[in-house]
Amino acid sequence: MTGDPGLFTPQSVTWQMHGDPMMWVAGVRALYLQALHPRAVRGVMQNSDFRRDAWGRLLRTADFVGTITYGTTEAAEKAGARVRKIHRMLSATDPDTGERYQVDEPELLLWVHCAEIDSYLHVARRSGYPLTDAAADRYLAEHRASARLVGLDPDAVPADRAAMAAYFEKMRPELAAGDDARAVDDFLLRPPTHPLLVPARALLWRRVAQLAYVSLPPYAHELYGRRAPRPATVTRELRATGTLLRCVPARLRWQLPPGHILRAMDRLGPDTRPAPYKVGP
Repeated sequence: MTGDPGLFTPQSVTWQMHGDPMMWVAGVRALYLQALHPRAVRGVMQNSDFRRDAWGRLLRTADFVGTITYGTTEAAEKAGARVRKIHRMLSATDPDTGERYQVDEPELLLWVHCAEIDSYLHVARRSGYPLTDAAADRYLAEHRASARLVGLDPDAVPADRAAMAAYFEKMRPELAAGDDARAVDDFLLRPPTHPLLVPARALLWRRVAQLAYVSLPPYAHELYGRRAPRPATVTRELRATGTLLRCVPARLRWQLPPGHILRAMDRLGPDTRPAPYKVGP
């Protein structure tokens, strides 16, 4: 292997797992979960054209994750610097109290980070991606690096499953499904699209959004006001979808934007191809 392997390197759990197609479902689950923190989702809704440029926002998020996972160290650091710069310039207003606050408050950044990383790990494992408990803990520890990139103190970020579970338990009293969360919920089920693509949205996207939603924890279903499905049923659906998507040749899947995996393999050699069997115990 030659060239800069980047922040995570081909030896990391992150390098292998982020090549899995279920990451798209996990990303939508993260949006549902993130929206349950009123201050965090308010910062998004008051500072972005989420409804008008939702697809662009999703692709930019995918590009950021792909860059920090598979790009060079320089590219990852530059991507992180861009995110921090944008966040420093943004603020939001609490309509009830009139309080003005910065969207890069550590508490808010930590919620967004944990909801995202927990969703990646949860959906991957529940859909059949082979990760031992030790490998899952390594994955969470690795993402102290991504937390640093967005402006968090790595030492303040949960680095194993026990710490992550304790964090979510602590946060539950602060969560609610207000108007902003319900707007995100409505958008994820019916995102705006070209009239000719409405059938595809109904056939493909709604399946992704519904699968992401049902994989949420029970308290999230309660907050959104819908009955939680049976866990065994959800697990079967996730496994069936994961099995189907993993039958699509990887090189074909990796042609989709933003294409970071193929560029990383070109840079570092074909032996760096992500694969579940490389994760180890």
